[in-house]
Amino acid sequence: MKTKERELRQQRAAMVKEAGDLLNLAETEKRDLKNEERAKYDEMKAKIDGLAADIGRFADAQRMVDDLTVPVGGNGVRQDPSIGMDERDLRKYSLVRAIRAASNAHKDPNAWREAAFEMECSQAVADKLESKPKGFYVPYDWQRSSLASQRSMGESEQRALVAGTTTAGGYTIQTDVLAQSFIELLRNRMVLQRAGALYLGGLVGNVAIPAQSAAATAYWVAENAAPTVSQQTFGQVLMSPKTIGAYTDLSRRLINQSSIDVEAFVRRDLATILAIGIDYAGINDTGAANHPTGLLNISGIGAVYAGGATVIGTNPNGAAPLLADVVNLESAVAIANADLGALAYVTNPKVRGKLKVTQKGTNLPMVWEAGSNEVNGYNAFITNQVPATFVKGASGATLSATIFGNWQDAVIAMWGTIDLMVDPYTGSNAGTVRVVALQDVDFNVRHAGSFAACVDMIA
Repeated sequence: MKTKERELRQQRAAMVKEAGDLLNLAETEKRDLKNEERAKYDEMKAKIDGLAADIGRFADAQRMVDDLTVPVGGNGVRQDPSIGMDERDLRKYSLVRAIRAASNAHKDPNAWREAAFEMECSQAVADKLESKPKGFYVPYDWQRSSLASQRSMGESEQRALVAGTTTAGGYTIQTDVLAQSFIELLRNRMVLQRAGALYLGGLVGNVAIPAQSAAATAYWVAENAAPTVSQQTFGQVLMSPKTIGAYTDLSRRLINQSSIDVEAFVRRDLATILAIGIDYAGINDTGAANHPTGLLNISGIGAVYAGGATVIGTNPNGAAPLLADVVNLESAVAIANADLGALAYVTNPKVRGKLKVTQKGTNLPMVWEAGSNEVNGYNAFITNQVPATFVKGASGATLSATIFGNWQDAVIAMWGTIDLMVDPYTGSNAGTVRVVALQDVDFNVRHAGSFAACVDMIA
């Protein structure tokens, strides 16, 4: 995180200089900015402000990580699941080769011979975590490196394969990498992280984030009198691993390839299925049976009722969303003194569609203006993970939710590394191999008052 924050600060400094040069040129020539210069300046200023917000998020995240209490083995020493892979090791590692070996292990006891390096990495992770995988571990070093990248539009990746024996094969030369790591891909597909939620990866042991739960009290006193003793109250936001599992089916022919594009496809597919599950957990999971507790089920968040109501019984069957609901959500967070940081809306496409045809008032624009990713001046994010199946009164399972809050106070924690199991049996009649990904995850918020939700919108 420190490296990323430093990169962002460098980008911002360069952009500030460029914007300053633009203003200095106009001042030197004793003129106002031209239209195209003004447009360019406004664009750069918006980017500078965005970078400043990103820098703040990374700085906050680093401070929180520095404050983490992660007990391991009873000695309180913080550990990292990394196994010390260097650049050569990272280039050599092949996820598809490991999947191929695991899929053939049931019929060939020597199947892992061609993926001996990948098995060695898995064993090193197991030793570090003091935990045996259900299948094989994907090294955390590789997941967070730029070599665990996908090919997508605007990105390119070129590597050369070693000729010769398969055990010496793999990727040995990386001439250009302009993509994100596997973990970055996972985060980018998670709407909560895009909204500003804090991501903590590679944890070992339970996590306790210190939080101030109450402030000291000020008192008016008479001359020569002492104020009543008061003090701040501190608590902890506790997080512990909950295992999420998701699977994808791959054809045998596909995993028998050694193409770079196949590697990218498999990585992208695995990241997608995990991200979907993790995102939902952070939004609406129940907290029961070793599940995380999602935002909509966390006690203490602000409650708003659709149709401009602030009292639960006003619209017994729910109501269509209005501008008043948007304002009430913002007010609930502001009343809790939490209206700062990465403030944004998260809702589903049905609510967005409804707000796009709902006017702010007579002869006024729509609440959600066409072509905009903002609502009432705040960023707004869309995902089908936000439920549209809530029930209230006689409404049936048709009501939608909308959440507003400071997403910097939402924490997504991931422990260790991905554990992959390969099942060659379930889809054997179709010639497919099922790859099951397991990851330890939890979700919590630093302050419940930083969020407010409305769960009875008819959209």
